[in-house]
Amino acid sequence: MTLLEALALLTIGTLAGFINVLSAGGSMLTLPLLMFLGLPPQAANGTNRVSIALQSISAVTSFFRAGARHVGLSLRLSVPAVVGSLLGAWLALQTGDALFEAILITVMACSAVLMLLPQPRLDTRPLTPERLTPAVYLAMFAIGLYGGFIQVGVGVLFIVVLYRMLKIDLAQVNVFKVLIVLIYTLPALAIFLVNDQVRWSYGLVLAGGSMLGAWLAVKVNMSPRGAFVVKWLTVAVIAAIILRLLLG
Repeated sequence: MTLLEALALLTIGTLAGFINVLSAGGSMLTLPLLMFLGLPPQAANGTNRVSIALQSISAVTSFFRAGARHVGLSLRLSVPAVVGSLLGAWLALQTGDALFEAILITVMACSAVLMLLPQPRLDTRPLTPERLTPAVYLAMFAIGLYGGFIQVGVGVLFIVVLYRMLKIDLAQVNVFKVLIVLIYTLPALAIFLVNDQVRWSYGLVLAGGSMLGAWLAVKVNMSPRGAFVVKWLTVAVIAAIILRLLLG
């Protein structure tokens, strides 16, 4: 790894960690970066999980210190997500490089569009155990399956399920999201690790930036204007990455 590569990993990792905690889309930056640095798609997919796991630990720790805790309900939601993530990681390892890249481009384009759609204002209320219906557990299994397979833009799915479906306010959605992602990422990472698809040097440097970004995101209370700017900046970078992938 060259110094320039390490600086790129740290910089993009910090931006990705910041974005992942506040909204979604961080892996749309980190996964292609790892591929651009020469990692095969499967190894990039596995290595990216190192960053996701460690940035999630950073975010969860910061949220806990700030008093935001929903451990019991998060664990309930995590059970189907873990099952899904194991299946998703296994499916990813069966996918050829060309097909994986095509899926990545499609997912990135769709996620970027979804990120720009305005969120409806809903009457939110706290999540209680009796509201966890079979449909919610099935949705969490689907999120885990998707996250285990590719992870890119999974935060958008959390907003659909937790905000739109369960009507939890967006601040609390972020708390649930980071803890559930941490729980289902660890077994998915183990699957990639057993199959020798994790490059620790790249993953740990990327994770250093992601953990810093996640910590900053928890500390920063962004104004609506600031969140709007970050969202558009992210989409612009994603568009450039998609173009680069299409051009080979």
